[in-house]
Amino acid sequence: MGWKISWRAMVNRLYLNPLSTAFYDWLQPASSFGMLGERMADRYLRKRGYIILARQYENKWGELDLIATRDRSIIIVEVKTRRTDIAGLPAEAVDANKQARITQTALAYLRRHDLLEQPARFDVIAILWPLNQRQPTVTHYMNAFEPVGRFQMHV
Repeated sequence: MGWKISWRAMVNRLYLNPLSTAFYDWLQPASSFGMLGERMADRYLRKRGYIILARQYENKWGELDLIATRDRSIIIVEVKTRRTDIAGLPAEAVDANKQARITQTALAYLRRHDLLEQPARFDVIAILWPLNQRQPTVTHYMNAFEPVGRFQMHV
């Protein structure tokens, strides 16, 4: 019996192994890196007393990364994870169009769960995680933006 391993098994082992190498980043889909950032943001919030109500909530208008609660408020959290800031800081990716989609998606979530009377806010968690660092830099922008668009929301 020789050492036999399929190409698929080898790729899976490399893919599932959290290596910080350029090869791993090339192999890893961008969505997985984003998911890693969302898990980091989830832990970050829970350590600070937030209760996570939902992760990756989707409806026909868009997706909300995290929905949390703290001090009787609903917090809609957009997570942006980047390796570098060459194209700008991660939080700068939450432009007016993105804010409008988040607002509309959040409004639908609040309406569906009968939470329209609860105070709500929009936070952005920006994670900058260069290849040469073991731990990322996490920046939490509380009340990062006001509801955008022609929607009504109690903030």
